[in-house]
Amino acid sequence: MPIIVRLDAIMARRKMRLQELSEKVDISEANLSILKTGKARAIRFSTLESLCKVLECQPGDLLEFVSEEPL
Repeated sequence: MPIIVRLDAIMARRKMRLQELSEKVDISEANLSILKTGKARAIRFSTLESLCKVLECQPGDLLEFVSEEPL
């Protein structure tokens, strides 16, 4: 998939564990784990907003587009 989720990298920089993030954004650990591992098929803007607030980052810090086609 050409969209890469960088949640694990941001969490590591913030020294935040999945359980702590789950409590702060009020999202289950299971759903955050799906997002963190890149298995999520979609993300709500409200979820993205909550993550950005808690992690003090921008949406572009969490999501990256990588083209599968050569330029």
